[in-house]
Amino acid sequence: MFQHLFAEMNKLLQEIAADFPTAEGARRDDLLCKYNMLHRLSDEVMDEWLAFAEKLSDFRQNADFSPHSDEEGAQTAEAPELAMDSFVRGQGYYKLLMYRKCIDQFKEVITRYPDSLAARLYLAMAYLQEGDGETAWSHLHHMLALVRERKLKAMIYNALGCIRASQERFVEARELFGLSLQHDPMLPEPSINLEVCRRRGGQLQFGHQLVSLL
Repeated sequence: MFQHLFAEMNKLLQEIAADFPTAEGARRDDLLCKYNMLHRLSDEVMDEWLAFAEKLSDFRQNADFSPHSDEEGAQTAEAPELAMDSFVRGQGYYKLLMYRKCIDQFKEVITRYPDSLAARLYLAMAYLQEGDGETAWSHLHHMLALVRERKLKAMIYNALGCIRASQERFVEARELFGLSLQHDPMLPEPSINLEVCRRRGGQLQFGHQLVSLL
């Protein structure tokens, strides 16, 4: 429900960022006015979201979430970090594109639950958004030892390959894309990325499915 709002906010911010360095007079004043409006709106959204997250947390602590089956009980036991306030806040920050704040929250989660796949994945994607490929690599690589499902493992190898390819470490990247295909020959992204490595140029495909796991 927030996609349209944030798409418009990002579009306006891009316009401000592009024009502000050379703007003068009335145009500069107009851009400053738009910036201040975005800043106020961002603060209002965050205040409302944090208040709502706190209410959700209060409800979760007081409500009886008794599982309806042994399977649901096992799933709850397997992922206790999902109930942490830091996890809920981190998800919200990620969706608001506030990646540094997202990282701060999920660092708290993995301090308590270092093998949380969900928290590691959020951290990896947030660090990638921040342009920190090496730290993203460390979290994705940590996940490899924990993952048993071949398709997810293939997607992680593909993401690792993209990090190395973006650093122009093409030999390592090709090996990682090859491992990805070994785990899931039907995954399309590694084949595309191998061609990017061969041509030493093009758009790397991290894989929408990996992002959708969030």
